[in-house]
Amino acid sequence: MFNNRPAMDTTFGAPRDLQPNDSVESNNDVYIIRNTVQRRLLAETGDEVELRDQSKMRQMIETFFNQCLSDENLICTRVERDRMLDWVLADIMGYGPLEPLLQDETITEVMVNGYSNIYVERFGVIEKTDVVFENEAHLMRIIDRIVSPLGRRVDESSPMVDARLPNGYRVNATIPPLAIDGPALTIRKFAQTPYTFQDLIANHTLTANFVSFSKACVEARINTIISGGTGSGKTTLLNVFTEFIPNNERIITIEDTAELQLKQEHVVRMEYRPPNVEGRGEVTIRQLLINALRMRPDRIIIGEARGGEALDMLQAMNTGHDGSLTTIHSNSPRDTLRRVETMVLMAGIELPLKAIREQLASAIDLIIHVSRMRDGTRRVVKATEVQGMEGENIVMQDLFVFEQTEFRNGRVSGLLKSTGLRPKFADKFKVNGIALPAEIFVSQ
Repeated sequence: MFNNRPAMDTTFGAPRDLQPNDSVESNNDVYIIRNTVQRRLLAETGDEVELRDQSKMRQMIETFFNQCLSDENLICTRVERDRMLDWVLADIMGYGPLEPLLQDETITEVMVNGYSNIYVERFGVIEKTDVVFENEAHLMRIIDRIVSPLGRRVDESSPMVDARLPNGYRVNATIPPLAIDGPALTIRKFAQTPYTFQDLIANHTLTANFVSFSKACVEARINTIISGGTGSGKTTLLNVFTEFIPNNERIITIEDTAELQLKQEHVVRMEYRPPNVEGRGEVTIRQLLINALRMRPDRIIIGEARGGEALDMLQAMNTGHDGSLTTIHSNSPRDTLRRVETMVLMAGIELPLKAIREQLASAIDLIIHVSRMRDGTRRVVKATEVQGMEGENIVMQDLFVFEQTEFRNGRVSGLLKSTGLRPKFADKFKVNGIALPAEIFVSQ
């Protein structure tokens, strides 16, 4: 269970797949049991209920639950009893109807569109569940229970909240009047054990040859951007790339919501701070990046560049902080450069477009583009080198390209192949004593 503040005045709406069987008289009996347990729990603990440890709370709830079954003369099987007890425990100590979804390791994202429409993403595919809340008020109470322990609030004056749970899950809640059809809640789950490059090879996200190439790029301090759409696996791939950073380097990570899980010893993690309820106290990614440059970093890793910090990122890449890594939302490697151009302009400094492009061409060496395919799988679809300027334009060349061979029975088949071209930055491999097999760059 999660460490949340229990709400003692709610009515619990059961997921349809957890409804009591016919041997229990009605759903109202379960609601009566739940309400009675809460009243007795409140009478026993008073205002100190949220301070009780989880194991003791569970024991008390189970005791009161058994007493209620006896008082109401409800006859049920052992399986039904355990199911109803889990139901009551979830509402008092957990996230109510969402609890079984969050505990399901095959689910990577939970999406609540109003109290009666709940979807999940499983293996990259979105599907509707049978889970429901009792009403909109019940959903609002669960949302409040999620964000309150994080020191955040969501109400009409602050109808949007984006936060990170203690276990690393990312939460976004948007409520009326912004959400027209009722409160919307999105919870993105992250694997407690980070993916490795072996996992991505097994998932066909990339190939063994591409892993060797990526490892060489990180060790040779090639400035790299990982691009892709929402949910395409950018952060997962970035986390895998960090495995190749030598353990003797000082790494500073800057993220909007902390998601990276680095294994190195010398890591400083920084996270964006949103404004408080008075609209003050915000610390932006750009401010964190400027501060990081004063902290003697060997590597700077930005979880995602979204605004004016792109200018400072380019400056850092061009002033001795080689090997920097970041992610950017875009549709292709070429669009990635256009987005960076736009973000540099958001910094509020008037620069000629040619000067911006020259900075881009000088700072960025490699763009790796990932995509979520039609079957829900994530794949690296392009690795593109930024070669330099030619007139007013930035010259790029593809080093690896994913070639789809077929789409059958709902599955995408294909392979990430080398184009046969060697990157211009290959000289950095030699300087750093990195030997890559010649066949990596052989066209297949």
